[in-house]
Amino acid sequence: MSPAPASGLCSTFCRVLQEPLPGTAVVATGWVVVEQPGPWGAKAPTQSHLDPVFGGAFDDRCKKLDVRFGLIRSPGRHADAVQRSHQVFVASTTPGRTWLLSGQVADPVELDALDLRAVARGDRTAVVASLPSLAPVDDPIVLVCTNGKRDGCCAVLGRPLVSGLAERVPGRVWEATHLGGHRFAPTATYLPAGTMHGHLTVDTAVEVLAAADRGETVLTGLRGRSTWSKRGQAAEVAVRELLGELALDALRIVGEDAGTVTVQHADGRSWSVPVSTAPADPPRPDSCGKEPFAMSILQTGTPVPESGPESGPVSGPVR
Repeated sequence: MSPAPASGLCSTFCRVLQEPLPGTAVVATGWVVVEQPGPWGAKAPTQSHLDPVFGGAFDDRCKKLDVRFGLIRSPGRHADAVQRSHQVFVASTTPGRTWLLSGQVADPVELDALDLRAVARGDRTAVVASLPSLAPVDDPIVLVCTNGKRDGCCAVLGRPLVSGLAERVPGRVWEATHLGGHRFAPTATYLPAGTMHGHLTVDTAVEVLAAADRGETVLTGLRGRSTWSKRGQAAEVAVRELLGELALDALRIVGEDAGTVTVQHADGRSWSVPVSTAPADPPRPDSCGKEPFAMSILQTGTPVPESGPESGPVSGPVR
């Protein structure tokens, strides 16, 4: 057993305990984010300058369809009381139906017209028909969690990352509300693929963005692709690490049962990945200010070709 840190940020616990990252991304086949300047509370959709009635109802609609809703801000200081339009990004993360749309709305309540079912199934044509102000975007974007009201790590570690990226890749990075996994801060989501990375530096974040431009990802700090379940994310990363496979759309999750996840390559090969859970040892907090607890950790066995022998286990976390 490794001793837990006596005190500090939840991300300090994570780093000292060398907690693995695969299998910790949020689960979302689609993403909808809207620019909302000004302060954000811990539950930003209802605790910001966004209309709380709209924000709460729209967030609930998204959750029911496995679509992630969040607020974004441009880097740097901003006048939140100025009358202005709001930038919107809508993404589908599913391989073969991966796309990013962008546009502006005069008021975020206009998103009520958005066909969220079409977002969830990756039907870009139907999404644009429901909100014609949206248009395709070719360049991936980076969302970095900076919501200090949700967790201190995101403000302390996320904001410097945003500032550095704004200098290196201007126009392609946004501050974002809760992305999940504060203890992996600074953490970011890359759209449209929905890949999530943790423990980022400015250099590694730029490296991941350059890979996304090529239709690839980077294995270092990879938490998973939000398209898949937590177990599917961990299994996919395990196969990527086995093969050194970086192409974003090379792998799909094609089956899950109680003990295994089946990962298929675009070339037709497939692997069965044993996946189970166990309590974390030692216990640790999942957010700043919370008491340590024995959270669930994924134990992912070595990927086995459909006709190959099984190998020994390696570990990765659920949350």
